[in-house]
Amino acid sequence: MTAILQATMTPSALIEGLARTPSRLAALVEGAPDAALDAAPAGEWNARTVLAHVRDDEFLVMRVRLARMLAEDHPTLTPFDEGAWAASRWLDRESRRELLADIAEQRAASVAILRRLPVEAWQRPGTQPEIGTFTLQWWVEHWYEHDVNHLEQVATLLGRPVPE
Repeated sequence: MTAILQATMTPSALIEGLARTPSRLAALVEGAPDAALDAAPAGEWNARTVLAHVRDDEFLVMRVRLARMLAEDHPTLTPFDEGAWAASRWLDRESRRELLADIAEQRAASVAILRRLPVEAWQRPGTQPEIGTFTLQWWVEHWYEHDVNHLEQVATLLGRPVPE
């Protein structure tokens, strides 16, 4: 039998970390010129695209997987094709203000669900072919690490430190 991936962070620490991401992103891009948000090394996403990814990933991937793991018994989750997303992504709400507002709204919905979970729900399993089998708590930790990676990515692009 394959081992089930387990989280190392507590649910409360994960929820707090996820809840803080929108304000950390807002502080990070505050005052940055639009030209800086749109600049990136060749072949990499710019900061505006990273913000759009965080917004879209929240409701297209992260919360969908959360819902499936809560509603289904041991679901198999489909990998997300970031390249296809980037090539065909929604471009109608791209201002800094709109992106940050959308991220905050989407994250608030996700955090509200997480705060209501009973203790036993955090151990529900799911599988993703390229990762293996994991608990919901591990998935939420992966979600938090995804936030941290993108905070660091935007900080690097803008030449700024990641806000606490």
